[in-house]
Amino acid sequence: MRLAVVGATGAVGNVMLEQLRSRAFPADEIAVFASARSAGRELDGGLIVQELTEEAAGGFDLAIFSAGGSTSREWAPRFAQAGAVVVDNSSAWRMHDDVPLVVSEVNPDDLAWHDGIVANPNCSTMQLMVALKPLHDEAGIERLVVSTYQSVSGTGMKAIEELRRQARAVLDGEPWGEPRVYAHQIAFNVLPHAGSFAEGDDHSDEERKLMNETRKILGDPAIRVSATCVRVPVIFGHSEAVNVQTRHPLGPERARTLLSQAPGVTVLDDPASGVYPIATAAAGRDEVFVGRIRRDPSHDCALDLWVVSDNIRKGAATNAVQLAELLVARDLLHGRAGARAAQA
Repeated sequence: MRLAVVGATGAVGNVMLEQLRSRAFPADEIAVFASARSAGRELDGGLIVQELTEEAAGGFDLAIFSAGGSTSREWAPRFAQAGAVVVDNSSAWRMHDDVPLVVSEVNPDDLAWHDGIVANPNCSTMQLMVALKPLHDEAGIERLVVSTYQSVSGTGMKAIEELRRQARAVLDGEPWGEPRVYAHQIAFNVLPHAGSFAEGDDHSDEERKLMNETRKILGDPAIRVSATCVRVPVIFGHSEAVNVQTRHPLGPERARTLLSQAPGVTVLDDPASGVYPIATAAAGRDEVFVGRIRRDPSHDCALDLWVVSDNIRKGAATNAVQLAELLVARDLLHGRAGARAAQA
């Protein structure tokens, strides 16, 4: 089996390679790709970075992409047409009707209808779906109100560097200069602005992703979603305050039981003892942590939850590798796109 990792030098790409090694992914060969300026660079494990070219894109069984939307739009179809199944981490393909949008613990059966490309959800949507799937199966979800507290690593390495630079300057009482990544100072601050705003839209693209991807993954277009996405001065780990209104009554105790039994979920819920999910404890972990599970006193069929996960791991890299594992285990490589290439 030949596997390509596209965008291997980025923060998510590095973790993808770590996960492929630690989970003993059954690849006979792994090739890594990045921009031309990284070509020839040697990564941990001795892999040499290659530049993307038409000739290099052929002959793979699987390709995992984490290289941004423009690269995915250009190159994912080329890899797929050449016979690979692409697992893409960008937003480029998520809402295409013929591309499954999959969380490994939530809707793995959707992998069966891929046509050469499978999409990884947005990181904030990802952890939310892992937490909500057992509740949706039990009682149905009518409406969600979600406020996210998103770490700067979701923006990239430059955002991490900006937070560290500003924090050092503020603590030392020195001027930190103008912000370069965010619209305002992020150190010791909270920005009600995660993502970008399309012209004429009063919701950011992060908020729109959470709304639209939730409905697609759960397969229920009737779910109503209200989202506010916030950027906070945390390096790794997204946190979410979630109000979930169900179609049928669901009490906190039953919700705790369902979540405790759900794959990929760890329940931490003893707030009086200081036991609840926090971003620093979730960093470097693959689970989705859920706590502060309680009844919403304003509605008979609503609960409040606190959901935390590492946005680079489960929110991106880990799920992509899990999807690759499922494609292999379920014999879903060389799907319809691969069959067309073989017949050509």
